[in-house]
Amino acid sequence: MNDQIESTRWERLSFALLHVWVLGVCFVVIGAFLVQFVGRELPCPLCLLQRMAMLLAAMGPMFIIRRAMSVDSRPAADFSTGFGMSILASVLGLAISGRQTLLHILPGDPGYGGAVFGLHLYTWAFIVFIVVILVSGLTLSAGSMMVVGTRGGRPAAWSRITGGVLGVVIAGNVVSALFESGTDWFLPDNPTNYQLIEEFREFLETRSSAVDPSGQKAN
Repeated sequence: MNDQIESTRWERLSFALLHVWVLGVCFVVIGAFLVQFVGRELPCPLCLLQRMAMLLAAMGPMFIIRRAMSVDSRPAADFSTGFGMSILASVLGLAISGRQTLLHILPGDPGYGGAVFGLHLYTWAFIVFIVVILVSGLTLSAGSMMVVGTRGGRPAAWSRITGGVLGVVIAGNVVSALFESGTDWFLPDNPTNYQLIEEFREFLETRSSAVDPSGQKAN
């Protein structure tokens, strides 16, 4: 009986930590948005890829949360699948952020963008991905205690809020990337403006230049 109670406590703790994990990654990306919009520092292509890798890493625990609510959930398999997704996404993000860090590692290189608490965002991203991999490994190692069982029924309010926050951050990242790249497939290494806005402005100028002052189209 005591073992069952203890197991239930660990399941509840693990389930709560999954939400903390997802929200923690979302807040890191939101912090990057603050640097982008408040600090007026546009993310470079590598920065955008790091954001995507972080959100992919957050989708692992979100997968476990959603599957725990399903009637056909397989707790052990879902648990390993979710953390496997996070590890793979973090390894990808680690490679991307590591590459950007090495690009600016030479003495005298000011780095890309401003520093936050003494480190550039890509260095912080490198640290975040290492932490995600370590936590994923430790959690999988303690899988016998941390596996989240089937919870069934409608997702609780905090689960819906967590999923909603992740969805909004993903959508925000997609819209931001779209505005920055415009109709071009590739971003410049050092973007200086939102290409979609510039393209729209050029379109309006072209339309206005095709109309004479009397409002008639020019021949």
